[in-house]
Amino acid sequence: MNSKQLEEKIIENYQKDEKMMILVFAQWCMNHHLDPLQLYKKAYPNQMENPALKEALALTVTKEESGPISNETVLGVLSLFGNDELAFIITEEIAKME
Repeated sequence: MNSKQLEEKIIENYQKDEKMMILVFAQWCMNHHLDPLQLYKKAYPNQMENPALKEALALTVTKEESGPISNETVLGVLSLFGNDELAFIITEEIAKME
């Protein structure tokens, strides 16, 4: 594998992982009856719509069909990708639940 192929593979893996992070966030929101689009907009008010989030929403299932996603899991995956603003908003929502 040459360096160009390796670079492409790394980018592809990152994009897959990023999509998984977005899906975890969206499903966590659905499991807690929260609107992921609204929370995302609150965290990133100056960003345009996020097509990856809309794509993830199409893959979410009902709370009953989903396995549980812990608060620590969603916060962990958000922080892995540097989504500190969104993690802060989620932390606020968690505090409201308690």
